[in-house]
Amino acid sequence: MKLKLLFFWVFVTGTLVQAQNSGSISGKVLDKTTNEPITYASVEIKEAGKIINGGVTDEKGDFSIKNIPLKSYTLEVQYIGFKKYSSTIDFTSSKKVFTFKIALEEEATQLKGVEIVSERSTIEQKIDRKIINVGKDLISAGATASEIMNNIPSVSVDPQTNAISLRGNSNVRILIDGKPTTIEASQLLQQIPSSSIKQIELITNPSAKYNPEGMSGIINIVLNKNSKIGFNGSINNGVTFGKTPKLNSSLDVNYKSGKFNMYGNYGLNTGKNANHGFVKSTEPGEENYQDFKFNNNNTSHLAKIGLDFYWNEKNTISIYTSQNAFKGKGNSSTDVDYLDPTQPDVLQLFNNTNKNYTQTYNLDYKKDFKKAGHTLEFEVNYSNDNNKEDAAFTAPSATNYITNKGNNTLINLDYTNPLSETAKLELGLESRIENTKNNFLKDGAYNSDFAYDRNIYSAYATFSKQWGKWSAQAGTRFEKYKATADFKKVNENAATFQDDLFTLYPSGFLNYSPSEKNSFNFSVSRRVDRPSIDQVNPIREWSTPQIDSEGNPELFPQFTNSFELNYTRKTKIGSITTGVFYRRINDEITRTLFENPTNPEKLILSYANLDDNNAYGVEVSGNLEFTKWYSSNISFDAYNKKTKGVVANEYVAVDVTTFNARMSNTFKPSKNLRLQLTGMYRGQDLGLQFLRKPMWKIDLGSSYTVLKGSGTITARFSDVFNSMHFAFNGSKPKQQNGQFNWESQSAYIGFNYRFGAGKNKALQRKERDKNETQGSGGF
Repeated sequence: MKLKLLFFWVFVTGTLVQAQNSGSISGKVLDKTTNEPITYASVEIKEAGKIINGGVTDEKGDFSIKNIPLKSYTLEVQYIGFKKYSSTIDFTSSKKVFTFKIALEEEATQLKGVEIVSERSTIEQKIDRKIINVGKDLISAGATASEIMNNIPSVSVDPQTNAISLRGNSNVRILIDGKPTTIEASQLLQQIPSSSIKQIELITNPSAKYNPEGMSGIINIVLNKNSKIGFNGSINNGVTFGKTPKLNSSLDVNYKSGKFNMYGNYGLNTGKNANHGFVKSTEPGEENYQDFKFNNNNTSHLAKIGLDFYWNEKNTISIYTSQNAFKGKGNSSTDVDYLDPTQPDVLQLFNNTNKNYTQTYNLDYKKDFKKAGHTLEFEVNYSNDNNKEDAAFTAPSATNYITNKGNNTLINLDYTNPLSETAKLELGLESRIENTKNNFLKDGAYNSDFAYDRNIYSAYATFSKQWGKWSAQAGTRFEKYKATADFKKVNENAATFQDDLFTLYPSGFLNYSPSEKNSFNFSVSRRVDRPSIDQVNPIREWSTPQIDSEGNPELFPQFTNSFELNYTRKTKIGSITTGVFYRRINDEITRTLFENPTNPEKLILSYANLDDNNAYGVEVSGNLEFTKWYSSNISFDAYNKKTKGVVANEYVAVDVTTFNARMSNTFKPSKNLRLQLTGMYRGQDLGLQFLRKPMWKIDLGSSYTVLKGSGTITARFSDVFNSMHFAFNGSKPKQQNGQFNWESQSAYIGFNYRFGAGKNKALQRKERDKNETQGSGGF
């Protein structure tokens, strides 16, 4: 008992002595302009430049630091977007308590704190992706995401089908804000207004953390939003004049105060489009000339609203919903003129109305532990879409009514633990439940229906380590995949399809940075392309007098082993990245055209699995500023592919090298005026059935800043020489050639206005919204 009392007396005496020989500081940090409290500002106490204590302000802007030894120190308060506050504190036996009221002054370099859209797009090369920050030059390049994509390095969009490809391959996965969508990519890109896009990320060799779909990688479209203090936003309006005017508008608003950040975005894209083309068949005995004319009037509304709740410094809850409503009306004509006078010509008229409504709901919880970078994140994402098409044909006369409903539920759990300053462990679980139902009525009566369900359960583990100038990451994704499909059609036996697989998807990265100006990165991964719902759906997608387009329920997945090496060189005028890649593709999925077995005069456009194939290539891109008044984004790529397989009952093999290039130049004659000159070239491409001819164009643009930097007027003239069109030659299954034209030559005028006085906040928002790897080891 005496011993316990002795210990207690020693403890109390030590505590009293420490209290008598230590001091404390407290205070409040405010915005000098608005007099509002600043949350999460950094407060540091330094001795001879070394931090000996510190903290952050709470939601009221208050801070308190105790038990400070009685010495002389420097007090520093910092917050992003504000000038640093610094003051000397002298603790003595007679002065142990200090109270401050600190008003931080905004940095003079900020323009009212408003986030300004860059005049020109910039390209960042990161460890696992290439990021294109969308500037006004790309926004004015077109009204939709589809038109922007054609101006992105290594990306192309088929003008006929709107199918997107990366490095010459259409097996690419599209994400919106890092999330999958139930809408087919070809339709989705037509619905997103260009002014709603903030970034486009090209992830050509994703790590095990990401879903393995997409042979050529992932394209992630990041929509606008921000999290600045106060109320701020921007309004963007633009009109594209082709044969008819097209409107592209968006409104972005944000309000951040205390623990809450609320944001909203609305985009409108509406207008008429007129396209035309021809296909000439030279097949002996079947010579004909098909003339196509297409007119569409589309309107798309895209809205997104969200809320971030910063429960405290370590816990964040985020919710958002996006709503997309699309309505399109179209009419077209197909005029088939046969060379044989005994065969009657055909004129088919087509009218259709397409309505699609898609909604997404997302909940995310982020937990930050005491150790920096130690996090746990849980996310639930649900989306569904309802698509209806009402179409009428003549020659022969028929009506089609198609409904397509889909649901997608995604549940993620991600855990990140920096084991040390140079090592990091990442673990995760994911569940995806998807289902689609399709119903087809012909002439008002039931014709067929199609149901497709798939469940994917996966887990991943990655470990990264940095030592000196080297860093590495290795990981594996474990995935259980199950899919079932049921197809019923009148007068036919019901058909079923099943697929049940357990697969491992390893990945690895190795990075070497001999200096700040040089960086080498090698990566390897295994990926899969599972047949999409549209690819396996045997119900008619579209039809002409000569061709029916439909899916193939017999498709099976293709697997790809991908290798990539990149070198980035930073110079005084910018950065240049050079990369080479190689892909080994098993059972490649491709478009195929073959004779209709029930009607030899018609063709069926569908999908098929080919043999094992190879592809390799090189890419070079640079983001350079030669002088204060001249800068340029330059990129080119060349890739070779060897493809072989059976098409039209014949074994075919091709070996082709394709070259693409793009150059965007920005000139600055004055502080407020910018001029742009952009050119692109896409080389010819040879497939098993078609040769696609080269495509090229040149665009001119300008922008002028007004209203003391808050407004920008943009003008652009696209395809100056009206040279952009899609042309092809085909030999299988029939000899034919053709060309399709759209409103490539157009003029654009737009105005962007930014308002509000928000400042950047220091606390990061949830990382998964960016779908980006974080942390030590360069990963």
